[in-house]
Amino acid sequence: MELTNEIVLKRLQDKFPDAIEGHNMAYDFMNVEFKAEMISEVLGFLKNDPELNFMYLTDLCGVHMPAQTGKEIGVVYHLHNLEENYRFRLKAWVPESNPEIASATPFWLAANWMERETYDFYGVRFIGHPNLKRILNVDHMEIFPMLKQYPLEDTTREDKEDRFFGR
Repeated sequence: MELTNEIVLKRLQDKFPDAIEGHNMAYDFMNVEFKAEMISEVLGFLKNDPELNFMYLTDLCGVHMPAQTGKEIGVVYHLHNLEENYRFRLKAWVPESNPEIASATPFWLAANWMERETYDFYGVRFIGHPNLKRILNVDHMEIFPMLKQYPLEDTTREDKEDRFFGR
């Protein structure tokens, strides 16, 4: 049986009727948003269900949307069923005041470094992660640089010539 958007959505709606917050299609990907507190159960189901069989975590990343009050930081999971060549995007939103979500490392070991990177840049704390610490930035950094409250450039620098930056 070929895996389709309709089949995946129906299976998720049947299994987690109260956990789905929305779904849509974007760039030929099915996107489903879940309540963050249910993410561990959802990820386990997607990985272990023999019909869905999302055995490969392609990517895990963060996104910051400060205008979404109470759901400012998103964690985005890209999953792939290699046998059916079907890809799927899952999202969960957490508040900026307490950016915590369950770790995906019990299901995909590859989530380890992806979660560390998301923590490093967005400050998302992955509960149950085996070694959650900075991976690319210096350990003593006190900010999370991909949050939109920080400027893209250092405005105090005087050694830049605008002509080199397209201005």
